[in-house]
Amino acid sequence: MSLKLAPGLSIQKSPINGKGCFAAIRFGRRKKIAEYTGERIPDLEATRRARRRRTLRICDIDGRFSLDGSRGGNGTHYINHSCAPNAFIKTLYGKVLFFALRDIRPGEEITIDYEYTLHPDSKRCKCGSSTCRGTINR
Repeated sequence: MSLKLAPGLSIQKSPINGKGCFAAIRFGRRKKIAEYTGERIPDLEATRRARRRRTLRICDIDGRFSLDGSRGGNGTHYINHSCAPNAFIKTLYGKVLFFALRDIRPGEEITIDYEYTLHPDSKRCKCGSSTCRGTINR
C-alpha cells in the first residue's frame, strides 16, 4: 500500500527518531502545514492500541476520539516531538491541523511539542534541543 503524502511534505530519515516529516516547500509563519489524517477510533481503542505498540502514530481529537495515522495517514504521523518545535497543533471542528510557529524552510524537519501522549511519562526525549526537558510528556 502506497502512502499518499499531504502536499508539501516528504518523509525522510530523522536525526530525532526513525523517520520524520520534512518540508518540501516553504511554510510561512502561522500558515497551515497539513491536516492529520488516519482511522478515527474511540479513545478506549487508542489506549488499547498504544499498549501493544512501541511506536505510536495516534493523535487525540477531542478527549473522546483519536486518529490512528498508521492506518490511512498522510505522512503527518511522522512528525516527531521536539522541546523546541517549529510547528503546533490546533483542533478545529474535529480536524487536527498543523501550523508553522515560524518560517520553515524546504528540507527542514517539522516538529511539534507532543506535551501529553499515550507514552509512559518516563519516555525519553531525543530531540537534541538545548532546551530539552528530557521526556516527551510534560
